[in-house]
Amino acid sequence: MGFRYQKRINLGKGFGLNISKSGVSPSFRTKRGSLSSKGYSIRSGIPGLTYRKTFSKVKNSGCLVVGGLLISTAIFVSLLISN
Repeated sequence: MGFRYQKRINLGKGFGLNISKSGVSPSFRTKRGSLSSKGYSIRSGIPGLTYRKTFSKVKNSGCLVVGGLLISTAIFVSLLISN
């Protein structure tokens, strides 16, 4: 069984630093999903039943850029709606 270490330092307003055995990476979290330098994830569902889909960053792929734009737009819209 391998050794695993993971810690998140909260910087406020959804921003944070993820520290693990493989290094440090910045991230942004909302109740709808998260965006980091290693990929993004989207969460949806009702209380008690949640679906989460994670998209990992693949080298030499433009998918993360397009996905990052989509999730950042979704986060922005959800923040506008909630206020």
